[in-house]
Amino acid sequence: MLNFRDFPAGPDPFGRKYQVLLKWLQTAISLRHSDTVDVKFVLTDQDGAQTEKTVAIPHADLRRVSGEIGRPFDDPWCSRMAAMHLLHLVETGEDMEKDLVTLSPAEVARYSRTLLDEEKNAIAAR
Repeated sequence: MLNFRDFPAGPDPFGRKYQVLLKWLQTAISLRHSDTVDVKFVLTDQDGAQTEKTVAIPHADLRRVSGEIGRPFDDPWCSRMAAMHLLHLVETGEDMEKDLVTLSPAEVARYSRTLLDEEKNAIAAR
């Protein structure tokens, strides 16, 4: 998941494919009085219809996992994690009716470890 700013997603369970654009990443304390990092995406389907999805990542979980794997958390890391979850949502249809989806602690841990493995593989391939 190197490109989290503009990427294809799908097909969904109904065969639709989407082009996804990162709209913004913000600390939700200022937005929703929530201790999360919110990552908002705009999804455009093949017919041009658009929908927006916000993936919320709890700050406490980010801090905990960051310490466990020894990686500082930054905007690209959070954005990649959110993009991975958005791909999961599209492919499974899970929670697609929701505008805001919050990652569970287990999902934060799983995505962060996947990203860590990808980063290690990219470094080894150089």
